[in-house]
Amino acid sequence: MKYLIAGLGNIGDEYAHTRHNIGFDILDALAKASNICFEDKRYSYKAEMKYKSRLLILVKPTTFMNLSGRAINYWLQKEQILVENLLVIVDDLALPFGSLRLRPKGSDGGHNGLYDINMVLGRQDYARLRFGIGNQFNKGRQVDYVLSKWDDEEEKLLPAKIEIAGDIIKSFVTIGLERTMTTYNKK
Repeated sequence: MKYLIAGLGNIGDEYAHTRHNIGFDILDALAKASNICFEDKRYSYKAEMKYKSRLLILVKPTTFMNLSGRAINYWLQKEQILVENLLVIVDDLALPFGSLRLRPKGSDGGHNGLYDINMVLGRQDYARLRFGIGNQFNKGRQVDYVLSKWDDEEEKLLPAKIEIAGDIIKSFVTIGLERTMTTYNKK
């Protein structure tokens, strides 16, 4: 079985380890723990990981957040992966910091990366793992907030939350979406 695991973010040092790049950070941690490296490929940084006889194609789109759909569609087609085996990892302002919610489908919720994926794929019925980044910003400062670095308290708690996100990914590919949601969405 093959799976496409896409972590959303923006390329460039100025975006590294910002709230908006949590998808990149989660895949980086998963790759590091599995002793694999990303390579610069078409539309994405890509790595392959084997886990319990499953092949995980990890991609971090290099198309920038707002054009993530192109990269995801390309790798779905190239690797001949069913949309049912797609998991998109994304930041979410509507969730408190560190909250993790796995969903089987849904709207973009105002997230430009998800909006582009929905438009390019022509559907919304793909799994997404939402990582809560909170919404502690003043009116009109949303862009600055999502593109800012984590505060000191969040930075201390982040590694454990990222590890749980990795566990959710592994669970998704082994026991499936519904059972993984039942296990992790309660926490």
